[in-house]
Amino acid sequence: QVRVSESGGDLVQAGGSLRLTCAGSGVTLGDVTMGWFRQAPGKEREGVACIHWSDTITYSDSVKGRFTISVDNAKNTLYLQMNSLKPEDTGIYYCAAREERYGGCWLSDEYDNWGQGTQVTVSS
Repeated sequence: QVRVSESGGDLVQAGGSLRLTCAGSGVTLGDVTMGWFRQAPGKEREGVACIHWSDTITYSDSVKGRFTISVDNAKNTLYLQMNSLKPEDTGIYYCAAREERYGGCWLSDEYDNWGQGTQVTVSS
């Protein structure tokens, strides 16, 4: 059974940093496609960052240079390091995984394994 679970969301002041963690079980995260998504109230879920099984990494334009996605194979854990946080980064952040090696990594519809979400709130 493939399972992923996020943690690390918190209330943080603008300009601060936060690291989100996605723990995996039933799957080796380094062998599959992984993504971070977020959703603000009343808005569509949007891609933040993803890492394809081939190790190609993609970031949304709004987070380039501020966020870093990475996988620790020894711990079977996915991370999202978020620096220089802005109020616009506020939302529920989700971790997602896809075992099948097809397509890209950007669209939420391409994933079939999701965590429960973790709340990130950035105050000004």
